[in-house]
Amino acid sequence: MVDFGGWHMPVQYSGILDEHHAVRHAVGVFDISHMGEVFVSGAEAKAWLNRLLTNNVDRLTPGECQYTFLLNEKGGIIDDLLVYQLEEQRYLLVVNASMIEKDVAWMRSHVLPGVTVEDRSGDFAGLAVQGPRAVTLFDRFFEGKISRPARNEIKRCEVGCTAIWIARTGYTGEDGFELFFPAECAAAVWKEILEKGADLGIKPCGLGARDTLRLEMCYPLNGSDLSPAHTPLEAGLSFFVDLEKPDFIGRAPLAEQRQKGVGSRLVPFKMKGKTPPPRAHYKVYKNGQPIAETTSGTVSPSMGIGIGMAYIPSEFARINEEIEIDIRGRRFPATIEKKPLHKK
Repeated sequence: MVDFGGWHMPVQYSGILDEHHAVRHAVGVFDISHMGEVFVSGAEAKAWLNRLLTNNVDRLTPGECQYTFLLNEKGGIIDDLLVYQLEEQRYLLVVNASMIEKDVAWMRSHVLPGVTVEDRSGDFAGLAVQGPRAVTLFDRFFEGKISRPARNEIKRCEVGCTAIWIARTGYTGEDGFELFFPAECAAAVWKEILEKGADLGIKPCGLGARDTLRLEMCYPLNGSDLSPAHTPLEAGLSFFVDLEKPDFIGRAPLAEQRQKGVGSRLVPFKMKGKTPPPRAHYKVYKNGQPIAETTSGTVSPSMGIGIGMAYIPSEFARINEEIEIDIRGRRFPATIEKKPLHKK
């Protein structure tokens, strides 16, 4: 167990490798109760969110979801989050645990008449069920009475006397679903998920497997790969930025970057051969000179080789470019790769 965003979180249950392979080949369940749930409602909610977030909320209809960013005025990333449109004038924002207070404070400092912001993070628990057998477990858990949401959709249902929001997004590269429900039901729902998935090979999964799974897919982690020091364009995530919108906080610096180009880009790399594992904040070298430092690093359980990500100067941020990673005073060769690193 470790401290994570003010929560006591499990690094592992049965072991990182065991949990990782369960998600890739069977099914795993993650406790995501630490994530923040912020509800935004009101007649002006959509227009206000469109000014606050990078993606175009106008494209959503009730039951749909977007990945998006909350930026500062310089275009730096405060947080990456998911926004779900629940009803015509009501939205759910699922934010990172360590950023709940900062995100809510930022939202409330920019709130306008006709908009209500409710931080209900303490009221909800959440579970993420991921893996190729997740859909089978979904049908068992809901006894075939609830149809599965499509990718990037959310729906509400009643299970007994418990209201559950069901989403289908994910952070592992596998199929799956997320459940958000009253916190007092957490232990009972967790137990039932494990019981109904027992013969499917379900494993409870911790932060260690979460990191190896997401890094194989090159999904960024806020606070490591994403920060106020970098923009979504530098992070290679311009797909989730709509610069056609007339205005949103941080738009001007991004528009300038798109016109002039970025100085560095977040790219994945793969170590060559057997090496010690790369970690965050290791120096990256090119032609004998330090050019960057890693933002994330681990050993890929699926590939059996060291992988990671780093903001590399644009002139070197090309696929197949050779670099070196300084690991405990020794430099080891690595190659910049195409996303994702893990391919089925």
